[in-house]
Amino acid sequence: MSKNHWQNWSGIVQFNPQKIVYPHTEEEIIAAIKKSVANKQELRVVGSGHSWTPLVETDHTLMSLDNYQGVVHIDKEKRQATVKAGTKLKYLGKLLFEQGLAMENLGDIDVQAIAGAISTGTHGTGIAFGIIPTQIVALRLITASGEIINCSASHNAEIFKAAQVSLGALGVISHITLQCVPAYKLKYVASKQTVADCLQNLQHNIANNRNYEFYWFPHTDTIQPKCSNLTNEAPIERSIGNFFNDYLIENGLFGAISTITRIKPNTSAAVARLTAAVLPQTEVRINWSHKVYATPRLVKFNEMEYNIPIEHFEAAFNDIRAAFDEHKFEVHFPIECRFLKGDDIWLSPAYGRDSAHISLHVFKGKPYQHYFNTCEAILQKYNGRPHWGKMHNCQANKLSQMYPHWNDFLAIRQQLDPQQLFINGYLRLLFGLDLPKA
Repeated sequence: MSKNHWQNWSGIVQFNPQKIVYPHTEEEIIAAIKKSVANKQELRVVGSGHSWTPLVETDHTLMSLDNYQGVVHIDKEKRQATVKAGTKLKYLGKLLFEQGLAMENLGDIDVQAIAGAISTGTHGTGIAFGIIPTQIVALRLITASGEIINCSASHNAEIFKAAQVSLGALGVISHITLQCVPAYKLKYVASKQTVADCLQNLQHNIANNRNYEFYWFPHTDTIQPKCSNLTNEAPIERSIGNFFNDYLIENGLFGAISTITRIKPNTSAAVARLTAAVLPQTEVRINWSHKVYATPRLVKFNEMEYNIPIEHFEAAFNDIRAAFDEHKFEVHFPIECRFLKGDDIWLSPAYGRDSAHISLHVFKGKPYQHYFNTCEAILQKYNGRPHWGKMHNCQANKLSQMYPHWNDFLAIRQQLDPQQLFINGYLRLLFGLDLPKA
């Protein structure tokens, strides 16, 4: 195996770049860019490898920002933090907390680099909140010419709208300024209910919880709703019950029985029913926000996720449940459903609409194509847009119809990188760069 072999978290994306560079400073980032330009070689930037699409795949230079982390500046009066782009979300949460600050919302995984998270439109849940890039007030972008561009809603505004979710196609993001909030505690409650009860109370739960999501366990009538709300209660450190759920049930036991389904796929429905049966009736955690959002993910999987208008959620969800009845998918991982506020970011899947996100998971090493393709057709029927970091089959012809500012983004991309330094084969398919014009 090549010493430069790279693979993503699940192993579904693997390649051998000519070299991997680890800059420590902006100057080293610029030097690497200029060297790639001089050698007429492409350059892609990688975060933590938690995307399932070949966004960073390259035969040339892969740039990791693992050595480029930390806080650049804190403006306590404005509650804004400027951080280096490679800063991991888990580390960032601790750094902000030390300053009495927090991000207003996060997803349920915190190992990603902040630049990777925003570049793919990563998000949490909560109808009052947008995707993570909506928390950005300014960006510092290094282009293919080595120029540093500072942009915000009031300065280089069009570049800013393109750069908030850019797929790494505009340049290397070096600094990100986040609008933070005072540090806060959350009370997290997970419970157990039927599908009918969940759907009957869905609108109430979305509207009346700061963060609301649920998991449906396929082949069962079991839903696990998860709610988080602000609290002044004293933190409850991870109890034996929580440890049991997180590490034994969700990861240890689940990983062991998942392996059985890979060997004997026809056990998938039984495993899903067993998993639903052993879920605790109630689980409660109280802690500072950055310690509540994320949960350990030790069992590896491949994932597809779509954003749909929130008004179509129940119909789409029921169609997916019906597809399980029809196709008998040999899948045991739960389906995750989250709800978010719309935004005005050009390539955000939530552009212009309050949204529901439906995430489908398949245990690493098991076939996923039929399941994902069937559900993708259902979700596209409801005006779905794919998550940029997760598996999908969309290319330029479909994507250009999904995004009103698609051509505006491509114009900015052409302006900043006319020689396609930051474009790999996968992005050429997404953007239609090698396709004949209609």
